[in-house]
Amino acid sequence: MPYVIRDSDGRITSVHIERSSIATEELDIAAPELQAFLGRSSKVPHGVVKDDLAASDIDMIRVLEDLIAVLIDKRVIVMTDLPSAAQKKLSRRYGLRSKLTDLGSIVGDSEELMLP
Repeated sequence: MPYVIRDSDGRITSVHIERSSIATEELDIAAPELQAFLGRSSKVPHGVVKDDLAASDIDMIRVLEDLIAVLIDKRVIVMTDLPSAAQKKLSRRYGLRSKLTDLGSIVGDSEELMLP
């Protein structure tokens, strides 16, 4: 649970992960005033935010894949510059994407599929 610091009017001024000498008040993460301080509407269900974040993660993964591909294509980095675990994961994804490309007309022209 987060710890908060309040101003003299009782408004949250900062949020901390750990208790400290100045951040002593523990507050539930779902508390409306904490959500408001963080810029979130307490009227939006927590699950909706988590779903949106997960969808955003998928989009960001594709952005990172594309960025890595561009850096490799421009010879800024080579695949072997990456840790072996990253190399394996990228190789597996590139292999899976090439299988989608090989399917050609079976997959169709979906805007959701961004093939390399």
